[in-house]
Amino acid sequence: MLDRTYPEQVCSVARALEVVGERWTLLILRDAILGVRRFDDFKANLGLARSVLTARLNRLVEEGVLERRRYQSNPDRFEYLLTPKGRELGPVVFHLMKWGDSHYPTEAGPPRLALHKGCGGKVNAALRCARCHKHVAFADLELRPGPGLKASAREREGAERQAAGGRR
Repeated sequence: MLDRTYPEQVCSVARALEVVGERWTLLILRDAILGVRRFDDFKANLGLARSVLTARLNRLVEEGVLERRRYQSNPDRFEYLLTPKGRELGPVVFHLMKWGDSHYPTEAGPPRLALHKGCGGKVNAALRCARCHKHVAFADLELRPGPGLKASAREREGAERQAAGGRR
C-alpha cells in the first residue's frame, strides 16, 4: 500500500484511495456489497492468497468499513459485514461497475444487471429506472447475474469438462 500521508496535498480523493484504492480492496468491497461475508467465500471468489486477503480485511476493519463478527466458536470463525461507512461505498462501486460496462463491455453483455426492487426495471448509471422513470436509491437496487457472468460460467464449465475428458 502507498504511504498514507500527503504533506504537499490537501486531497480527499487521495485520502480515500489510501483506504479503498487498492485493486483487491475494491473487489472485496464489491463482494461484500453483493452479500459475501465469510473469509473462505471471499477467498474462493477472488482467488487471492490468504495473507493478502487477511491484510485487506484487517485494514477495512481498522478503518471501520467492515465489522468483524464471530459466527462460530471452537474453532472461532468470523464474518465481515459492511458498516454504515462501508455501505456508503455502494454507489461508488456501482458507478465503477456501470463505467466498466460502458467503456469495457464484454461480448456477452454486462456481468451484473442493476434492477429496481420496486418494479424490476433496469437502472442506469444515473440511478434512474427505465421502467418507472423514478430515481432509485442504492438501497433499492438489486444486482443480479447478467449475461456476461452467465456466459463466463458456461465457458468455465465447458473448459472443465474438456479438461476432465482429456484426462481419461
